[in-house]
Amino acid sequence: MNVKATVLDEQAIRRALTRIAHEIIEKNKGIENCVLVGIKTRGIYIAKRLAERIAQIEGNTLPVGELDITLYRDDLSKVTSNDEPLVKGSDIPTNIANKNVILVDDVLYTGRTVRAALDALIDIGRPELIQLAVLVDRGHRELPIRADYVGKNVPTAKSEKIAVHLMEVDEKDHVSIYEK
Repeated sequence: MNVKATVLDEQAIRRALTRIAHEIIEKNKGIENCVLVGIKTRGIYIAKRLAERIAQIEGNTLPVGELDITLYRDDLSKVTSNDEPLVKGSDIPTNIANKNVILVDDVLYTGRTVRAALDALIDIGRPELIQLAVLVDRGHRELPIRADYVGKNVPTAKSEKIAVHLMEVDEKDHVSIYEK
């Protein structure tokens, strides 16, 4: 795949996450009843970065959970030797019942990942409300899902791919468009 364009560099990612952190605080009138839940894999690191920024702004920490949606996918792929899905497990450090859960992911595309995450969250508990924060919204929805917080809207062709690279996983921070 060829890189078509870099749409966010390290500084732009930092600015987008700082803005989203402020928007989360403002929309929820503080963070008292909030929990951040990152969708594995990169959504977790984005959620942790948001929690750090919110702590800097508010002076209080926010619980951060990890959500594995493998078993909730409608395109479940089998990747183990016994033809079972590879499940990494979820880790939600607090009860999400009656909480404002901010679901965090790197890219919003068709909406199918978010649908699976909603199913997984409801199986864990019944939040007061669920909001969605994404670093990039690339369009092309197949389900009626939209993000409450968006770092950057990046209109793409279906033949293109958005790749989010984060320091914690890829040893660099940037978001690029690739041509398939």
